[in-house]
Amino acid sequence: FERITFFELLKTEQSKSFIHAFFAERTSSKISEIKSIQPRNLNTLGVIGGGTMGSGITIAALNAGIPVTMVERDQHSLDKGIKNVEKIYFRDIEKGRLSSSQVDEIFSKFTKTTDFEALSSVDMVIEAVYEEMNVKKQVFKILDKVVKKGGVLASNTSYLDINELALVTSRPQDVIGLHFFSPANIMKLLEIVVPDKVSNDVVATGFHLAKMMKKIPVRAGVCDGFIGNRILDKYGDCAFHMMEDGATPYEIDKAIYDFGYPMGPFQMFDLAGGDIGWAKRKRQSKLRDPQIRYVNIPDRLCEKGWFGQKTGRGFYRYDKGNRRGDEDPEVLEIIKLERQKKGLTLIKFSQEEIIRRYMAAMINEAADVVYEKIALRPSDVDVTKLYGYGFPRYRGGPMRYADSYGLNNVLSDLKRLQKEDPLFWKPSELIINLVQKGVNFESLNN
Repeated sequence: FERITFFELLKTEQSKSFIHAFFAERTSSKISEIKSIQPRNLNTLGVIGGGTMGSGITIAALNAGIPVTMVERDQHSLDKGIKNVEKIYFRDIEKGRLSSSQVDEIFSKFTKTTDFEALSSVDMVIEAVYEEMNVKKQVFKILDKVVKKGGVLASNTSYLDINELALVTSRPQDVIGLHFFSPANIMKLLEIVVPDKVSNDVVATGFHLAKMMKKIPVRAGVCDGFIGNRILDKYGDCAFHMMEDGATPYEIDKAIYDFGYPMGPFQMFDLAGGDIGWAKRKRQSKLRDPQIRYVNIPDRLCEKGWFGQKTGRGFYRYDKGNRRGDEDPEVLEIIKLERQKKGLTLIKFSQEEIIRRYMAAMINEAADVVYEKIALRPSDVDVTKLYGYGFPRYRGGPMRYADSYGLNNVLSDLKRLQKEDPLFWKPSELIINLVQKGVNFESLNN
């Protein structure tokens, strides 16, 4: 019975997807730039910023046995950063995961200061300050002056142009993007963003850091959002469109949860903080093509100060420490008013249609990311979405899912939806080419 059942399970799409994920994870660190290239020394690390990301990166480095120097702009901010780090380790002591003596030993490798000069001798510095280009440029100008020759200068930016950051220094060959995912001490994914002028041994050092920290690295090219966040923007917009067109955020979240995600997109927006997306939308507003559809509903919530879990309200209400959130009638009223302003004819969405649109948007943008060589191979997109964005592992990732669904079916969905919005649903050239050749994404992985 066990033998028969084993072979039955072996033939399932879930089994093939798990196997695909296993090998995709092991392939993501194999890139041509670092073949037979030795990484630079990586014995000490500097971290700029003690907020959520900075403290998470600090903990990940300390756990890997790397001495860390944390720098903050003033003593008050530094004290907060130290507390962020200590809180995690004190919890480990309470849970019995570490002893007090082990934590004392870890803290002996943790230096805290407001003086940038303390970074003069470190092998690598990771900047994790506010996601604003001018702020980061100021930091990089300082690092260029104080960090030793040959020290690696890394930015933890999740959207911004690393090439632009590199050019404010006298050594763009030393500048790289290291996009950690929050919380950085727990999340496995590390997008290693490779700008135009970076040296191959710096890229190798980024991959070496990932190995030391037990992270899963994925090489990413430079564009707004790199691999993961660029694709997220597209299917996030698709969720906003469906919400404006007739589905509630709660219906969309349920469909995505039932598909296998740990939470739906609107729960995720609330968890991440609505103000982060709002700041990005405002930053991009001057460059936005007026022909591209824009949904105002998230902005209306932010204007009320409803940024999600941290403010107790977002798309959901978070009363009495309820982290899952409750449906909010006031949000539904705001959605209704915005629909009326545009005079929209509402669509009744089934769960199946929500998934078809959501996945079509995700797969189409992912195909463009591969076509433009932002990702080296489709399986790297799968690794990114599996380890950074909660894509259900038993489905293998969006590219593997597209292959099992059928690329011809994906293209058919895109062409059907293109009649509604020709710009948003324009099929990727890569999907068109693959369907014409009768091959799939898997054919590009080697």
